[in-house]
Amino acid sequence: MQTDFSVGDRVRLVAAPPYLKTADPMPMLRSANLIPLGEEGVVLARRPGSYWVVRFANGAFLLENQYLKFVGKN
Repeated sequence: MQTDFSVGDRVRLVAAPPYLKTADPMPMLRSANLIPLGEEGVVLARRPGSYWVVRFANGAFLLENQYLKFVGKN
């Protein structure tokens, strides 16, 4: 599994985290069932500690490498 993505890459959610953290200036924790497994999103930015900001249909969230799989370049 690829662990380094680039901004603009398409990724797929392959495992459900215990909760989702929004990528807002004031982050909030959300239920993990907001994003179904297999949904694709676009990488918007990298954050420290192997976290990525990914835009899905329901918003932008901070996710670790272990929950994402590279799908392709956008």
